[in-house]
Parts: sequence; C-alpha cells; structure tokens
Amino acid sequence: MTEVALSDTPFTLDDLKSLVASDMQRVNRVITDNLASNVVLINQLSQHIILSGGKRLRPILVLLAAKSCHYEGENDALLAAVIEFIHTATLLHDDVVDDSGMRRGQETASSIWGNEAAVLVGDYLYSRAFQMMVRAQSMRIMELLSNATNTIAQGEVLQLLNVNDPDTSEEKYHEVIYGKTACLFEAGARIGAMLANCDPVAEDAIAAYGKHLGTAFQLVDDALDYSANSDELGKNVGDDLAEGKPTLPLIYAMQRGNHQQSKLIRTAIKQGGLEHIDAITAVIEETGALDYTFAQAKTEAEKAKLSIDFLAPGEYRQALMFLADYAVERRF
Repeated sequence: MTEVALSDTPFTLDDLKSLVASDMQRVNRVITDNLASNVVLINQLSQHIILSGGKRLRPILVLLAAKSCHYEGENDALLAAVIEFIHTATLLHDDVVDDSGMRRGQETASSIWGNEAAVLVGDYLYSRAFQMMVRAQSMRIMELLSNATNTIAQGEVLQLLNVNDPDTSEEKYHEVIYGKTACLFEAGARIGAMLANCDPVAEDAIAAYGKHLGTAFQLVDDALDYSANSDELGKNVGDDLAEGKPTLPLIYAMQRGNHQQSKLIRTAIKQGGLEHIDAITAVIEETGALDYTFAQAKTEAEKAKLSIDFLAPGEYRQALMFLADYAVERRF
C-alpha cells in the first residue's frame, strides 16, 4: 500500500501500518504456521498467493474492530488469519473461473501450476480455515463464518450467471458485490465485535461498517478497471470487460449513452474481449459512469463512518474512519 493524502483526517496510512504492526505479526505467524503441509505443492501454491503482498485489509479489519471494542485476547489474530484464508481460497477459484493470468502484479497460481492444482489448493485453504475457526470455541463465530462462506459461493455463482448478460440491473450487480466481497468484510468486522462481547446494537453497527466498507472497496475496484493502468492495478486493465462482466460503469454507461454507444457496450458484454476497449472507455468517461461509480463508493464510505460514530474517540476508531476514506481514495 502507498501513502494516500486525505485532507479531512490527520491519520495516515503509515499511522495505520504502525498501529497494527505488532498484531499483524501475530496474524502472519498464524498464517505461516497453518500453511504448513506435507504436500509440497500445497506449500508452494498457497504461499505464492498468501505471501504475495496483498493489502490484508480483511484481517486488519478484524483487528481494528476487536481493538476498538477493547478486546485483549489472542483469538483476533487466529480469526483474522481465518478470514484471510477464506479470501485467498476465493481468489484461487476466481482466477480459474475468470481465466486470469495476473494477480497482484504477478502470474496467477492457476497460470503457473494449472487450474486443477489451484482449485484443489483453494479447497485445502477453505478446509484449513474451518479447522482453525474451531479453535475459537464459539458456535456463533462458526455459524457466522460458515454462512459468510456460503454467501460468497452464491455471490460467485450469481456473478457467473450475469456474465455476458447486458440486461443485468444495478440491483443484481449490488447483490453480486455483497456476496463476493462485502459479506466477508461484514463478517470480519462482526467477529471483532463478537470477540469483545459487544452488546447487540454495537455489534450490528460495527458489522454494518464492514458491509459498507466492503461495498465501497468493490465499487472502486470496478471503477479502477477502466481508469487505472496495469502496473497500478496489479492485473490487466479491462479484465471485467474481457470476461463479459457487466459491472456498474458499464451498466450506467449503457443507460446514459446514446443508441450507438449502448449497442457497442451491449455487444461487448455479450461477446467479451477487448476489441473495442478504447471506444468503450471513452463512452464510460463521456457518460460520467466513473464519477457515478466513485460517488456511490463515497456514499458507502460515509455510511460506514456513520455506523461507528458511537465508538469512543481513540486511535482505533480513527483508523477505522481512515480505512473508509482509503477505500475510496486509493488508486489501485
């Protein structure tokens, strides 16, 4: 992650890194210890993706939510690692489904070891995550994470059904991004509150923070697919269009463009590919689709901050507020 200047808060990304540094060391130890397997390929492939320099926002969210509620135990690191394992498993499966060649600026596991290995190691990480969550000895947490994992799977299937469908509505799009992204943010935030034994109202509010944060994060991701470059993104620009995914910038551009512009985008979604990427990017810019998408992300970030307005002032509350801004202001 790089420095992001935010005028409305004195908190910086360096502050966030420093605040969670020792706790993230605990998380990383848990991750390393639980990646170990007697099967060499599992070690190679899982370490390739988990140790490849991702932002680790989801485990950071677990830590911040727990600490903001004054949790002082050790299970925050364990469950932050569980969240990261579940997330990583979804990435391995996603790259196979999407036939992606690049992730976080390097070759995907599936492109190096093959689709079969990537799917099976993804399954291994899912099962390892469930082994680990048992150690927290909380039936509520197990229920939460099993439900979240199921919701993620449903979200991915729904996204698959929407591929090459130019008639996908904004409502369906938001249903997809809740399932594939926001629900795991929501679960991570709720886990932190649950560990600290927050009252039900506070727990729901912190979970709402996670949901809105995850929604903002995915909205920005989808906008960046048409406004960043490959080096910044760590993946190929236009990947969503190449895969025929009707994300919000495309949906809005179709609605606001003229007949010819709408037809161009509809055809591209139906067929996939990047043959008309430059023309479509121009339509997206001309119709204000990126501004619309970023505006929605900013609204979600503001909702996230309002959700935790009840927290007592302090560095962890400040970090959560910053994270909501960062989700919108980042450029990769």
